[in-house]
Amino acid sequence: MEPLIINAALTGMVPQRSDSPYVPLTPEEIVADARRCVAAGATILHLHARDPDGTPTYRKEVYQEIIEGVREACPGVLVSGSCSGRIHGEFWQRSQVLDLYPDLGSLTLGSMNFPKHPSINAPDMIQQLAIAMRDRGIIPEMEIFDLGMVDYGRYLIERNIIRGPLYANILLGSLGTLAATPMNLCSIVQALPQGTIWSATGIGRFQFRVQCLALAMGGHVRVGLEDALYYDYENRECATNAGLIDRVVHVCHAVGRRVATIEETRARLGLSESTRLNESNFSSSRKSCAA
Repeated sequence: MEPLIINAALTGMVPQRSDSPYVPLTPEEIVADARRCVAAGATILHLHARDPDGTPTYRKEVYQEIIEGVREACPGVLVSGSCSGRIHGEFWQRSQVLDLYPDLGSLTLGSMNFPKHPSINAPDMIQQLAIAMRDRGIIPEMEIFDLGMVDYGRYLIERNIIRGPLYANILLGSLGTLAATPMNLCSIVQALPQGTIWSATGIGRFQFRVQCLALAMGGHVRVGLEDALYYDYENRECATNAGLIDRVVHVCHAVGRRVATIEETRARLGLSESTRLNESNFSSSRKSCAA
């Protein structure tokens, strides 16, 4: 099986310091945690930004500080910026991070209910974000919570709104979306367009079991406190992002796989030749933002 790509989702939009002392919230904390995660084996960093009070933010200047810090601390690592609509619903808000030219941008392929709140992703919003990514050379990190989202992804691909290389994160087990079962994971993987590079995780107590399934199936994994705060939901031992990655790495080695390097991940996603361009674009946008 090919080397395992580990995508670390460090912060998310929900966890607060009251939920876990290990959730990185400030740009400085996120950069420091990113360094630990990359040392542990992560090659993609899925990043969310927070305001000083811990509230999720879309603001470009906050993302700029985070992305600039991560790229300096972890040379070459792939950065994915969140375009989540869980709180902020306007295109001008959700697309601000894309002006910083991350390697990937999150693209949830449909609306859904989380346990307490909905996440609204209207068709025109999904298409606007996908086009903004396409026009900037940013790979959509297609987020899939239900089987119908795969079909909508195919619809966008057929119309050239999403172009390859194709990368998808499958997230199972959140109340209101597809359950974390082997059958559901296999159904989604089977439905993905041919050649899609896919990662999987479970939400909450399902995180590790879905990761193990993905490892055994030859897929890749998403790991992090965005999706699960504990190593074990019975003992309630607070996890760290690097600790969750370490656990996956041990399983990876146990099943006879090795962890992908940053260079291998870039090559797998076809980003080796575009790194210089993205960094140049990021530098230009940084100057523009500072002005």
